[in-house]
Amino acid sequence: RPWYGGKVASYKDRDGNHIEMGLHVFFGCYFNLFRLMAKTGGLNNLLLKDHTHTFCNEDGDVRELDFRFFLNDTKIGAPFHGLKAFFTTPQLSVADKAANALALGTSPIVRALVDPEGGMEDIRKLDDISFTDWFTSKGGSMGSIERMWNPIAYALGFIDCNDISARCMLTIFQFFATKTDASVLRMLAGSPNDYLTKPIVEYVEKKGGRIHLKTGCREILYDTDEKTGKTVVNGLRIGGTKVVQADAYVAALDVPGAKKLIPQPWKDSMKQFGDIEKLVGVPVITVQLRYDNWVTEMQVENSKGKEARGIDNLLYSADADFSCFADLALVSPWDYYKEGEGSLMQCVITPPQKGAVSGRNYFKMPKEEIVKYTDEQVRKLFPSARKSKLLWSSVVKIAQSLYKEEPGLDVFRPDQKTPIDNFFLAGSYTKQDYIDSMEGATLSGRLCASKIVDEAGKLAQASKIESEVANA
Repeated sequence: RPWYGGKVASYKDRDGNHIEMGLHVFFGCYFNLFRLMAKTGGLNNLLLKDHTHTFCNEDGDVRELDFRFFLNDTKIGAPFHGLKAFFTTPQLSVADKAANALALGTSPIVRALVDPEGGMEDIRKLDDISFTDWFTSKGGSMGSIERMWNPIAYALGFIDCNDISARCMLTIFQFFATKTDASVLRMLAGSPNDYLTKPIVEYVEKKGGRIHLKTGCREILYDTDEKTGKTVVNGLRIGGTKVVQADAYVAALDVPGAKKLIPQPWKDSMKQFGDIEKLVGVPVITVQLRYDNWVTEMQVENSKGKEARGIDNLLYSADADFSCFADLALVSPWDYYKEGEGSLMQCVITPPQKGAVSGRNYFKMPKEEIVKYTDEQVRKLFPSARKSKLLWSSVVKIAQSLYKEEPGLDVFRPDQKTPIDNFFLAGSYTKQDYIDSMEGATLSGRLCASKIVDEAGKLAQASKIESEVANA
């Protein structure tokens, strides 16, 4: 690729429009990512949103899961702000709220309030069951699943509560319940390329590092000792014939990239590599729609020419095939607000092979048809969109994005340290307690770096021996 960033990449098209790979939201519990952004000078590029999660139903019916809780001027934090949010949300009926309270009140989250590590241990044990099966077994209702938890599951893992593991969902809930600002959202002030990856790239380059674009790794070169069976990586084939050698090698990849690059003999002989074949990526489609007015302001009349207005936050919906979306012209205005134009809706269609509401297979559709159906659903949700004009659109299809966090798959996620002493793994699919996300990717990198530091002495000794042999 000619640009940085992987799954959080963005680039400009010929007309200067920023094209994104997906909608990127920064939860308050992204501690490792925030530390990285602070270190590289990008933390101030995040814009804080109101501490509420907004659900957009048909015909402008907007309801909130509102974590803002004050007594006089005193801010009330975890876990009480969460209890207030769930007991008062109009997105659920009274019966659903009661069932919701019963299920979550008997979950490992309660233990996590007084024993975070113990609660997390209990949550890890729930990877073999879907969130729907776990939730309903504890008294939770399907009304809660359909109107609230499915949209959130689609936003987190691109799959619904029937397919996502209880471990995955409860991991997030545990953060939300125990840390006051874990559930507050931030979004980049502009494009990911300019405001997330660029500061990191500049930091690396100032430290003497180099990042090579348009330069794919084609093959891992290695030797295996016939007597001991021990394998050592001795180079990477880059492009056509170039070979790069190092003391340690890190494969920082997604699931399809790891499957493609890791040699088949390793998969056949080493369980850690073979298990990666059991993981699969989830498809996703990101649609951008630029209008001539402000779509989410909830007014019936056309608002063309008015100043920017609407809902400045991440949005969820149980009534559209895009379960999470946002108006980039409001949430990320530094790049996406355009004078004289209106909303830039970024809609994430999950699952694209079977729309959450319509059942349509978007992956088989041409771009024009995807845009047509997405635009229709925007107008269904927002009265103020119905008289608007669609000015521009973009569609990005990704066949394998996040790894599919189905029940029973967590055990197959590989550790960052591998059976090969000088070869390490990183990537959000690798073993770490967070979900496949920007935070998970950052955490995996920190864990990988820690494993390399632990092996530094052994790596230095191996490098010295290799150098002595070469000079003999």
